[in-house]
Amino acid sequence: MSQAEPLEAEGGVRVGARLPASEYPTSTTQVFRYSAATWNTHRIHYDKAYAEREGYPDVLVQSHLHGAFLVRYCTELAGEHGRLLELALRVRRFALAGETLTVSATVTAIEDAGEGRAIVSLELGETRGSDGETCVTGSARVEVPAGWLASDEARG
Repeated sequence: MSQAEPLEAEGGVRVGARLPASEYPTSTTQVFRYSAATWNTHRIHYDKAYAEREGYPDVLVQSHLHGAFLVRYCTELAGEHGRLLELALRVRRFALAGETLTVSATVTAIEDAGEGRAIVSLELGETRGSDGETCVTGSARVEVPAGWLASDEARG
């Protein structure tokens, strides 16, 4: 994704377009720091032995960190001339610290926002690298310059 026109898809941004995916590596250090920064004291996020007693193979990525990856993905798509309007998500499966998580999106709707702007609705998914299972599903609405869209979509 370039800074000039972050919202890109092969064949242009239009309903049904799959947008480029982004990878977000995680680490035990990152998960620990995120717990500290968010005052999350649940031990499954920083104590491996405790997480194992709870039935998990290692410490878990926090639900809010999954959300932060989706926010980052959407704001990178929107770029400096766009903005994230709405985000909804559901964590469906856990991810372990150390896994790479991949966020992707499909355009589900485009609406004219006036003044040369458009609102793009997205269906989001986040998968874990270890097995390709979906950890998070969600939706978002981002506002972008209409000129970034495929020409027939920009006209509404």
